[in-house]
Amino acid sequence: MAQQTEYDTIIVGSGFGGSMVAHVLVNAGQKVLMLERGDWVKRGPHNWEPDGTVELTPYYTTETPYRVLTKGHKDFEEADYFSVVSAILFSRQDYSIMGGYHCVGGPSVFYGGVAMRLREGDFELDPEVVEDARAEWPYRYADLEPYYDRAELVLNVAGESGQDPTEPPRRNGYPQRLNGLSKNARILVEAATALDLRPFRLPLAINYASNNGQPTCVECTTCDTFACSIQAKNDLATRVIPNLLRKGMELKTNTVVTRLVVENKRIAAVDCFDKTTGQRVQYRAKRFVLSAGAIASPHLILASGLQEYNPGGHTIGRYLTRHCNAITFGIFPQVTNREAEFNKQVGVHDFYFGHPSVSQPKGKLGGIQQLQAPPAGLIRKYMPAFPGNLIIKYILPRMIGLLVIAEDQPRPENHLWLDPSQKDRFGLPQLVIRHKHSKRDYAARAALVRQAKKILAQAGAKLYYVHYINTFSHAVGTVRMGNDPENSALDAYCRFRGLDNFFVVDGSFMPRSSGVNPSLTISANALRVGEHILEND
Repeated sequence: MAQQTEYDTIIVGSGFGGSMVAHVLVNAGQKVLMLERGDWVKRGPHNWEPDGTVELTPYYTTETPYRVLTKGHKDFEEADYFSVVSAILFSRQDYSIMGGYHCVGGPSVFYGGVAMRLREGDFELDPEVVEDARAEWPYRYADLEPYYDRAELVLNVAGESGQDPTEPPRRNGYPQRLNGLSKNARILVEAATALDLRPFRLPLAINYASNNGQPTCVECTTCDTFACSIQAKNDLATRVIPNLLRKGMELKTNTVVTRLVVENKRIAAVDCFDKTTGQRVQYRAKRFVLSAGAIASPHLILASGLQEYNPGGHTIGRYLTRHCNAITFGIFPQVTNREAEFNKQVGVHDFYFGHPSVSQPKGKLGGIQQLQAPPAGLIRKYMPAFPGNLIIKYILPRMIGLLVIAEDQPRPENHLWLDPSQKDRFGLPQLVIRHKHSKRDYAARAALVRQAKKILAQAGAKLYYVHYINTFSHAVGTVRMGNDPENSALDAYCRFRGLDNFFVVDGSFMPRSSGVNPSLTISANALRVGEHILEND
């Protein structure tokens, strides 16, 4: 195995956590190597095609397949006819084998751009939600607020403050202003307001400014789940990583990390497989930052045997949370988006921390967000011509969607482990994932779905159905931080206990899922960790 130059820091993964730590270290003059198992996503008109959605591109791959235990889940047992059809239309049919995003920039390339802070109350323990009182944040919102501010600046987030009833305190406004509302968004705002709710504009990591040298958003319908054709979405591969490369960071793509090597109770090197050359190579550094995602990071940690060094090692791979999500689609008599406008603009948080009109469950529920109709390409892939073509022609043009994001409970039985009898072509043992939502998770989701239906009905929908989401796109919690070394693998600065030069900064660090997309929190926390690394170097 060839050995390479030693670096100050090696970062595994180019998603929000890894890129934001790199942003701090590279700008401070450190010699940083970033390892990414995927490649750059090519940009151009092909991204606008119906098959440009992530699930139909090579960047969602099962080259390291995960085995997911899903049979018997309530999502399938109690689904009605329309839910079954929608599962076929809008999601992967086979959840027994799961892959992941493998590309420079990670999920940011294909996400919808919503960049929300956790609410101030998310950092407090809600006994109605969290049965395990040890799933606590070791810091509070005020400690992370300056880093939220910096993360929004790095990602050039556009937003409007003062509308969201749950909006946490902020010292500065958003770096950018948002564009005007689409027709569908205005319809939803009017409907929600008529129901005495307080709709607000979703903050978006999308470029609307025309004076910064970056392409401006053309407000197409292929944003969420698509790579931006013109690079107007402020994903990491557009906004962050190219700047770091210009400042001296090294990036090795198509490089699969297979083992973290321990010497004298410190990580000394990473063993890798270069997919381009087919060779195995080792890289060495003073410190290592892991940001492969809440599924892949514990996979690598367990495959490397690192849990043996950690007093909280038994928690690694456990407490997997992923939100209990669903999309409520309203079907209207008229065509709803004849103008082909961008339609992820409005949110409703009146039910986030509970609501007098919701008797069960008590406590926190989560959020509601506007969502675009599903891509026609998915329907063509998973449905026969009949009735697929009829749905594309008559149903899709009349749909408006609302995504509900219910906070799910962190429970130790939702976990992942290794099956050494099955290995991928790189030598990694297969990961097995067991996850089932709790009764409270389902109750919270159902309560939000009922409210989403009311909004859509007020807007004029005549029919609607619910699609239950089973993806792991919001997965967090599998290498959680905390104050108790016996019940958390990471300290308050995401240092891996027992190995002083090793940090984990992707969504796996989060003790709880909250009710918003975790990307901005991962980013802010990573900036905080990067600063801590510099101060203690």
